[in-house]
Parts: sequence; structure tokens; C-alpha cells
Amino acid sequence: MSFHAALAALTLAAAALVPSLTPSQAAAVSCEGASHEGRRYTLCTVSAEEDLRTFLRAPDGTVWGHFSTLDAALRQKGETLAFAMNAGMYHEDRAPVGHYVENGQEEMRVISSPGPGNFGMLPNGVLCIGTGEAQVYETRDFLTRKPDCRFATQSGPMLVIDGELHPRFLPDSTSRYIRNGVGTSDDGKTLVFAISEEPVSFYEFGTLFRDGLKMPNALFFDGNVSRLFAPQIGRTDIGRTLGPIIGVVVPAE
Repeated sequence: MSFHAALAALTLAAAALVPSLTPSQAAAVSCEGASHEGRRYTLCTVSAEEDLRTFLRAPDGTVWGHFSTLDAALRQKGETLAFAMNAGMYHEDRAPVGHYVENGQEEMRVISSPGPGNFGMLPNGVLCIGTGEAQVYETRDFLTRKPDCRFATQSGPMLVIDGELHPRFLPDSTSRYIRNGVGTSDDGKTLVFAISEEPVSFYEFGTLFRDGLKMPNALFFDGNVSRLFAPQIGRTDIGRTLGPIIGVVVPAE
């Protein structure tokens, strides 16, 4: 089954569109409810041709922290967020734990050594956004290939590596959280961002991308601070101040 056929099979009827949704927002991102092995998710599908960016700091150096703050600043420039999600782990000061690139400028280098927590549960990975293409790379593969990334964020662990689940995921794990992450299609033209609507294990979340979406590579973002901004389905998650954010920018109308 192809990726697009798998996505169609997974998705359920989406929530009614918000009346204020603009045509550009609707065209840029498709967010829908989905079910895989009896567990509920929200999936947001994005073409790599869209204006997909990472965000961390405002021009004055303060972290954006919240979707609403970032969207308000974009609107002052005639733009708006069509979609956004927290995009990787960060320290207490909201600085990224691993590799981070924004508009071609590297803020944090690649971390390839094992370490504590989920980030250090190797293999971890990097989401690299180029021009018209985006790929999730396992970190060592990323260092070997040295792809040109306009935007990038590193997180961990990998959920799917070349069609296989992370080797440390256990089918009978009882560690469950609301989790979010991203997978990329084999040709790098499509990204699917997913957030669970109920607590799931790493194994369960990984199988969503491997078996449900047929995606060869997928990366975990977080399981403590998972947040989604999806105006087309009336969703604006709030909570603690975020570090790296990823989002699609469209003209405000």
C-alpha cells in the first residue's frame, strides 16, 4: 500500500472547518482525525513545497514560547500560521538540546553521543527542511550525508529508521504519554505531523508511522509538552512555554 493510500485509510471525518479559515490556510495544511489499532490521533499533512519553518526566538532574543505570540508577530507582517507544533526537546532556558537551524543559521550543533532521557536514547534523528524537500535522517546518517538544511531540528528517539521500529521499543511497554512527532515520505515531498489524542507507548506511536502511514523514517518530538496549533480544526493548544516550534506560514487574508 502506498503512503497516500495508507493515509486515506487511516483518516476519519475531519472536524468541521472553522468559519474564519482562509483559503490559503486550507490549501497549505490538511489536519484530520485518525485511528490506528484502536488509538486516536490527529494528523496534519504538509507538502514540502509549503513555507515550513522552525521558530525559536523573536528579534529581541526572547523565545517565542507560545503559538499565539508567534502568530501575532507574523500577522504584523501580513502573515499567519496555518499550522504549528512543538518541535524537539529543550533545556530550562528553552534552548534546543540538539541540532537547530533557522533560516540557514545554526544555533546548536549536532549531538551524536548517547545521553540521558529520550533524546539520548540512540538512534535519534534530525528533521531537515530543504528547498521543496524535507527528510527525517538518523543522526549518524545525517552527519555522513551533510544535507543542506534551511531549517532543522534534532530530537529523539527515532520512531522509525529505514522502515524498522527503534530497536529499544517494547510491545508490552506500560509507559504511555500524549506524544507527538513527524514522519517523511520516501521522496521527501510530504510530511505528516502526528499527535496522539490519548496516552500511547513509543511502540504504539512508532507503528502509526511504520504500519499505518507506511513512512520509512519518523522522529519523536516530545511526550510531556506535546502541543498543536491547527486553526482549520479549531485547535490552539496552550500550556507551558515551548522551545523550538515548527510551523507553516501563509499570507494573512
